[in-house]
Amino acid sequence: MTESIVSPTPESEAELAFEGALRPRTLGEFVGQTKVRGQLQLLLQAAAMQNRTPDHILLAGPPGLGKTTLAMIVAQESGRPLRMSSGPAIQHAGDLAAVLSSLVPGEILFIDEIHRMARPAEEMLYLAMEDFRIDIMVGKGAGATSIPLDLSPFTLVGATTRSGLLPNPLRDRFGFTAHLEFYEDHELEHVISRAADLLGLEVEHRALGEIARRSRGTPRIANRLLRRVRDYALVTGTDAALPAVNAALELYDVDALGLDRLDRAVMQIILTRFDGGPVGLGTLAVSVGEEAETIESVVEPFLVRIGLLSRTPRGRVATRAAWTHFGVVPGEVALFGNDL
Repeated sequence: MTESIVSPTPESEAELAFEGALRPRTLGEFVGQTKVRGQLQLLLQAAAMQNRTPDHILLAGPPGLGKTTLAMIVAQESGRPLRMSSGPAIQHAGDLAAVLSSLVPGEILFIDEIHRMARPAEEMLYLAMEDFRIDIMVGKGAGATSIPLDLSPFTLVGATTRSGLLPNPLRDRFGFTAHLEFYEDHELEHVISRAADLLGLEVEHRALGEIARRSRGTPRIANRLLRRVRDYALVTGTDAALPAVNAALELYDVDALGLDRLDRAVMQIILTRFDGGPVGLGTLAVSVGEEAETIESVVEPFLVRIGLLSRTPRGRVATRAAWTHFGVVPGEVALFGNDL
């Protein structure tokens, strides 16, 4: 019988186990986000001293900064079970009711991308968070009745990359909102060093700094780049020193600022085809061959953050730093690579 392609193999199970090993298990092991860690520590200690469930927690910030890891740590530190779900998976009020009614007392419910929940489920969550109760409608039409169902006390930990999309009634029901910030290079070096130890990989200190500088201030990206360096060192039989790191990241199209192929393609279009802009999002997306949403949500935030791109009412404009970084003079064509 042919084995299903979705069946876990021993190798994939080992890889999943490694992914879990990379995640810190306590607030003390968690690197960075010093203020948030202190706030969470106080919140959890106060709840433990009063023998109650912790207040509901909202974790907001860009992808890859550790929101899921912090949710796991909240459960670990409070000694309570963890239930995990996601906003896109909860598209009906019945889906949420099934999850809430099965929670045990004190359980931590983690909902990732909570801003993507369906509106009926959001409205059911208001009452559940505030009074630990939901109303279930039985029947249809004029004969429909509402039956209240009491819930076990629980703590909701919501994670969102776009907190502005959360309705105010839902946002206001969280007892604590943590805003996660991008990491500094020295913090990422600590993250990479810890991951390298788990990999059994010796990485030169200068190489750690180079990986950190190209990681966009994001631990998830830092760990991913470290894996590529590991693969390069393994295949070529070299040490994870600075030359190997530079060669590996060049092979995977990650430049000195952390720009990847798509980032450079966007900048190439703006600089050379539109003479630095302004250019509209739709036109830019068609020129690059990507969806406008991908450009706006994946590419542009980083380019704007590092000062290579500006958003104006007339469209996207390359900054002076962009001309300098790519070595382009207005009216000339830059050498961005043959693959772009």
